[in-house]
Amino acid sequence: MNHSHTHTHMQAPKHKTLLAAAAAALLLSACAVGPDYIRPATVAPIAFKENKDWKTATPKDQELHGKWWEIYQDPQLNALVEQVNISNQNLAQSEAQFRQAAALVQSARAAYLPTVSASVSATRSGGSRNSAGSTTGSSSSVGNSFSLGPSVSWEPDLWGRISRTVEANQASAQASAADLQVARLSAQSTLAQDYLQLRVLDLQQTLLNDTVEAYQKSLQLAQNQYAVGVAAQSDVIQAQTQLKGAQAQALDNGVLRAQLEHAIALLTGQPASTFSITPAPLIAVLPDIPVGVPSTLLERRPDVSAAERQAAAANAQIGVAKAAYFPNLTLAASGGFQSSSFANWLTVPNRIWSLGPTLAATLFDGGARRAQSDQAIAAYDANVAAYRQAVLTSFQEVEDNLAALRILEQEAAVQGETVKFAHHAAELILNQYKAGTVSYSNVVTAQATAFNADLSALNIQNRRFAASVQLIKALGGGWDQAELPNNATLNDRDASSAAKATVKQ
Repeated sequence: MNHSHTHTHMQAPKHKTLLAAAAAALLLSACAVGPDYIRPATVAPIAFKENKDWKTATPKDQELHGKWWEIYQDPQLNALVEQVNISNQNLAQSEAQFRQAAALVQSARAAYLPTVSASVSATRSGGSRNSAGSTTGSSSSVGNSFSLGPSVSWEPDLWGRISRTVEANQASAQASAADLQVARLSAQSTLAQDYLQLRVLDLQQTLLNDTVEAYQKSLQLAQNQYAVGVAAQSDVIQAQTQLKGAQAQALDNGVLRAQLEHAIALLTGQPASTFSITPAPLIAVLPDIPVGVPSTLLERRPDVSAAERQAAAANAQIGVAKAAYFPNLTLAASGGFQSSSFANWLTVPNRIWSLGPTLAATLFDGGARRAQSDQAIAAYDANVAAYRQAVLTSFQEVEDNLAALRILEQEAAVQGETVKFAHHAAELILNQYKAGTVSYSNVVTAQATAFNADLSALNIQNRRFAASVQLIKALGGGWDQAELPNNATLNDRDASSAAKATVKQ
């Protein structure tokens, strides 16, 4: 009893010392070195320059919601884009990378808590020792050692190294989630462009087939005229040449269509060998896209958000680097039983324990910490520049496609008049040839002019669809920064559900 009483009195000062150290650590843990993050300033124009003559859509009619592709009103396009969200392998890779980033947040957060471990061992050892008065000069000693006990260690976050690491990993995970949205929007917009271009090629194929049929009639006319002696053989040859050229173009049109079909198969995660899209008329409508104001791009473009989150992560890494200048405090406690006899191993007299803090600091490192701090500051500056460049690029892309749509709309109107006049001229000249007042070369020229006018009109239509998809992509699609996972989501151990929800809306 006296021994126990004395032992208790000896522990009391140590307990008080440890409690005092823990209290001091908790007070200091609120201190995080390094700069607090402030979003880098950017210059955003008040309005888009190319938007002044833009026809703004009625928000209730056409709105860039999550499924922005539905604005084109084509059911097959809708189905294909939904397949992209499910089966595209680039998206699967980005989703896995997001889950990796979310797991790193969990790993960093674990440093806030103590580390608890336990060990058990049994050893038998022996050796020689000198014996005084012994004729042999030495004797051997063999003994057993049994030990069992837990240990606890905890490193308080005195200077914010852990909190800055968590902050950096959280921002990196949010950047990874935004990168996932970038990949998703890129795949969706690429598929939409490919599909709409494929449908324009179907229109072009119809035009080519009709042209071949018209040229066959012209050839028959030239042959009839030659047969009755009112036309030269050269008329027949010109008609045959024109017909074969149109037939070759009709065949060549299939090359690009096949390649677009294969590209769509890849985007939807299907083998190109078993995937096909039946030719059909173009039913998609060219939408009026609600553009908004430039400042909304900072919230609506996932690539801008990803760049901003990377800047936040780099800022937190400055704090991690600066925390290395300060000493680390580790609080450790261990206990258990140790004995040389297995029978008396787990008894009170064989109980052991240790308790105490450890303070460690680096006194000289040859400038390594200074270099790491400089590296972190330089990395932050690089990320700020990348963020500002992303913002400027976003403004440029919107302006580019607004200008393209505005100018192409005007060009389409003029080209429509060109098509009308070209066909009328071809019809008049063909009648004149039938009457024998003009040569067949006039017919060939007029028909070629009308055909090229039709092709130009289809090309403009394709470019307008492509520019509209690019504008939607430049505006961020239907995405908004509010969709980024917050700290609560990143704290969830099962981040895959959040990631998959991000992939498929």
